[in-house]
Amino acid sequence: MKHTESGAEYEFQGGRQGILPFEFEEEGPAAKVTAHGGLTFVLEAMRALRVDKSMDKHLKTRQLKRSDGMPDRQIVESLVLMLAAGGEHCDDMIKLMDDVALQDIVGFDFCSPAVAKQFLYRFHDDSHEEEIGKRREKEPSYVPEETKELLALGRVNEDAVHEAVRHSDEKTATLDLDAMITESWKRNAEWTYKHVKGYQPTLVLWAEQDLIVADEFRDGNVPAQSGVLEVLKRAVSALPKDIEFINFRSDSAAYQHKVMRWCNREIKGRPPIVFAISADMSKEFRSAVLAVPQSEWNKDPQDPFYEWAEVPFVPGEPYESKHSKPNRYLGIRITPRQGDLFADGSEVKHFGVVTNDWDRDGLELIKWHRAKAGTIEHTHHVLKNELGAGVYPCSRFHSNAAWLRLNVLTYNILSAMRKLVLPKELEKARPKTLRYHLFSTAAQVIHHARRIIVRLQERWRQAQWLDLPLLRRRLLALSQC
Repeated sequence: MKHTESGAEYEFQGGRQGILPFEFEEEGPAAKVTAHGGLTFVLEAMRALRVDKSMDKHLKTRQLKRSDGMPDRQIVESLVLMLAAGGEHCDDMIKLMDDVALQDIVGFDFCSPAVAKQFLYRFHDDSHEEEIGKRREKEPSYVPEETKELLALGRVNEDAVHEAVRHSDEKTATLDLDAMITESWKRNAEWTYKHVKGYQPTLVLWAEQDLIVADEFRDGNVPAQSGVLEVLKRAVSALPKDIEFINFRSDSAAYQHKVMRWCNREIKGRPPIVFAISADMSKEFRSAVLAVPQSEWNKDPQDPFYEWAEVPFVPGEPYESKHSKPNRYLGIRITPRQGDLFADGSEVKHFGVVTNDWDRDGLELIKWHRAKAGTIEHTHHVLKNELGAGVYPCSRFHSNAAWLRLNVLTYNILSAMRKLVLPKELEKARPKTLRYHLFSTAAQVIHHARRIIVRLQERWRQAQWLDLPLLRRRLLALSQC
């Protein structure tokens, strides 16, 4: 038996379809089976966090053509479900559109790829293209202002963050800021400092809650240190009002005296922001580090090749006033193991950290600063490799910014769902783990006596830690609080 497909012929022996002894068979339109039965938890989490109400309040983009007939809220819900399921392109919406059973469960039809793209295009104002182009000719690292539609989507994410922590007793927020390079070879992508073309958005993560509180989309040629203070201010303003203590960690992109001066101020009754920032190894600071006597270097008990010391250093930049307490500088010295040289031929590496925390032990503070590698950098990985922020949909700046913000919203919804609803076994699960254990749940949809019944395999009852009806009751209770 021969079968021709795309110009090629395949020989089927004995009429078999494949190697394994089964056959694929298409059911008619009456079949009500979905492979994404657990994806409904994402939508119910959105509703429990009142994201739908926030979208109805804030998100009023220019209306679609009357023939499209789909409100913005349903388009966002469609895209968030697609991203949570593993899609990374607007065209991936086709997979969910074909899932008739899942659409039956959620109660609406998912948007088409064309509608999704038109929705993203509406975040970009074409009338400003010429103005943006002229500005970039004078200032290549210029970041265009956000459109009112993009600001509205930001308020939706801010509302979701507030809802996620509404019942939390947390009074401290540690903000980790870092830029994220995303490689792209689109026509208008710019060269980054890593010698690849792409984009370099900046994100701020609330570490204790694993929630992104600020994001700014940027071209690849925009330096990471550009506009740091403005992004930090936006992140602080996005925090709930009952947060009493704010900490800030960053790499050397935030090593700017205007940033440190602002952190040292009391802001709306809050105490100064405690910060730890990687210090630039300037000629003056390096000289100060090298001048520290050997007797003042302290070894890390867990790593004999890692040493730190207090460095008496006062930069030339003036402080807030002559009465301001100077910042604290810590030097770090790393010796290669077994006498090997570093890649640049040096035998010892020196680093620095600047902070306004004079009370904490130096090594403890350095390790606290270094811990941001396990927070914001982990967030970068998830956004780029497990959600859809590694691929941008078009060449329109604000449309790409909206795509990033939709990925941020998805990240926050999944994070809140893990923390508030899911069992401890999934408390730190990444999206791919959630897909494997929860979202990819086969289910049959049955309509009976004006009820929608989603029938699961009996085997699911054996997984005591993944009691799906119990998880739904938790989401219901959360929505009613």
